[in-house]
Amino acid sequence: MHIVHIVGARPNFIKLAPVWRALKQNRVATQSVVHTGQHYDYEMSEVFFQQLELPPADVNLAVGSASHAQQTAQIMSRLEPVILERKPDLVLVYGDVNSTLAAALVCSKLGVCIGHVEAGLRSGDRSMPEEINRVVTDQLSDLLFTPSEDGDNNLQAEGVPRQKIHCVGNVMIDSLVWLLPAAKQCNPGNFPERYVLLTLHRPSNVDDEVPLKAILNSTAEISRSIPVVFPAHPRTQQRIKNFGIAIEGLNICEPLPYLEFLALESRAVAVVTDSGGIQEETTYLNVPCLTVRENTERPITISVGTNILVGGNGDKLRDELLKILSGEGKRGTVPHLWDGRAGERIAEILSRL
Repeated sequence: MHIVHIVGARPNFIKLAPVWRALKQNRVATQSVVHTGQHYDYEMSEVFFQQLELPPADVNLAVGSASHAQQTAQIMSRLEPVILERKPDLVLVYGDVNSTLAAALVCSKLGVCIGHVEAGLRSGDRSMPEEINRVVTDQLSDLLFTPSEDGDNNLQAEGVPRQKIHCVGNVMIDSLVWLLPAAKQCNPGNFPERYVLLTLHRPSNVDDEVPLKAILNSTAEISRSIPVVFPAHPRTQQRIKNFGIAIEGLNICEPLPYLEFLALESRAVAVVTDSGGIQEETTYLNVPCLTVRENTERPITISVGTNILVGGNGDKLRDELLKILSGEGKRGTVPHLWDGRAGERIAEILSRL
């Protein structure tokens, strides 16, 4: 069997690593990796391959950044000849980025079997481009590997046949478990001993001056009580500059490689984020997480884990942070099958095909 993995952004690399490793160990298939180039700078791409011990991509489509339509179209046009040339038996796509949707569309039209890793997640918010990517990719996929039972339920409610669905656990947690011992020994930089960690990148938070100011003002207010470390996404840095927002009290740094970020995340008193994957990681690490979004496609991090939705309400964000600092932060448990073996389960399923 020949399997082609399609990846394009940081979260994809983290999800790919345990699957690639398990397939290699089990000798289930020959493997190729196609990097679409959706994230193309060093900190967003190559360093992740190194730290996750992934081989260099066999193909790099080098699409770069563009609008959603342009980026998706470029990936499709550049990927089609690669699939025709390599003739894979199965293409695995990961998560919910534009690379995932583009690959699913190309392979579906070419009649190539598609497996979606991290299938079934739903926020119910069609204004999020990622939600469109998730829904369409799941409808086109032949094998759906879900991280938790709620994903199974979502797919069945949408009419996906039960035999296509496989609940395997969370592959992001596989990478976290694998690298956590190294992260505990890692020195991520000259940061305070006790701090709140902040990450922001979603357009709904950073492309509009009002919510961006509200989040930054609330965290700046908290920084009077405890340092706030802010590895700022390039998109966010540009918006702060464009809006002329004065940043006071925040320890701003460049985006970090995965290992260094995991070290920071695991040691934080609390995390404020709009990232999907960080909601999952903090749940496993039992670190209180405040998500500055109105909804989440990962509700298990709320019902079982450490996550609380605070939306764009700066006052609620500040109040919840104060609760955490006073020792009243939310604690949770680790969801079923988030045990570091999801990649192995995927390899076992594929070995039976």
